Amino acid sequence: MRIIVPMAGMGKRMRPHTLTVPKPLVPIAGKPIVQRLVEDIAKVCQEPIEEVAFIIGNFGKEVEAKLLKIAESVGAVGSIHYQDQPLGTAHAILCAKDALKGNVVVAFADTLFKADFKLDTSAEGTIWVQKVEDPRPFGVVKLNEQGHITEFVEKPQEFVSDLAIIGIYYFKDGEYLRDELQYLLDNDIKDKGEYQITNALENMKSKGSVFIPGQISEWLDCGNKDSTVYTNQRYLEYIKDEEGLVASSAQLTNSVIIPPVYVGENVVLNNSVVGPHVSIGNNTQVSGSVISNSIVQESSKVNNALISNSMVGNFVVYEGVPSDLSLGDYNVLRG
Repeated sequence: MRIIVPMAGMGKRMRPHTLTVPKPLVPIAGKPIVQRLVEDIAKVCQEPIEEVAFIIGNFGKEVEAKLLKIAESVGAVGSIHYQDQPLGTAHAILCAKDALKGNVVVAFADTLFKADFKLDTSAEGTIWVQKVEDPRPFGVVKLNEQGHITEFVEKPQEFVSDLAIIGIYYFKDGEYLRDELQYLLDNDIKDKGEYQITNALENMKSKGSVFIPGQISEWLDCGNKDSTVYTNQRYLEYIKDEEGLVASSAQLTNSVIIPPVYVGENVVLNNSVVGPHVSIGNNTQVSGSVISNSIVQESSKVNNALISNSMVGNFVVYEGVPSDLSLGDYNVLRG
């Protein structure tokens, strides 16, 4: 089994948090989004992962090294591939064409999920979907009475289906997928100005491939600050019974933790209340503050603050006033 992770986007909706770090490396409950994604897919697959192929932009060697370690964490070899232009989902996947062989899961790295099913690797293809209230921003699928997918529609402006494609796909034959993606590029077949995976899926289906839906129990978006804070909240609820959510090296003085909370290594809490649904990164110091439903990243200092529904980046100094915050890395803000 191989996992292909396209993640070359700039993450503009997550700025300022993506000015210094790619969006998939923003932490959720103490781990980067992309690491959570890869680990959860590995659990669903129930078989060893041979390779994790990351498709990135010019993120730098430090980021590439982190991604390779994420692959190692699930017992796989990591590989790095580059997408220089944003030409659509089909183009992004094809940038890792050397990894498109055998059983393949393609997972776009701006989404997390909760799934109760185990992947049936004998199926020709599985498209993971979730019901949504407004399907217009998504690719959607239609099903027949047998539960097979009969149609793929990209961002329908008139109602076709409320089953949205969440951006995770399984293919039994990675080489076949590769050939169909290459066909789109060779023949300049675009939808809404881009090369779309839904066109390749439609072609494969018309040639006899049978695709089935993989229904998840919860779909968690990490597209902007508010959705990422909400995803952190939900993920902490998933893992609240796990051991080690509060690091043994954390120093708590006259402070209260209201679970579920993640507290990283060497965090210092003085005269503060933290939680529920808070993640605090390594080496951060919090004093005289109340923090709830928020993400505070690494090596930051928060003093005399009342923070809720917020994201605070790395190496931030924040003192002061009650706020709904979105502070990027290396900011200094005093009330």
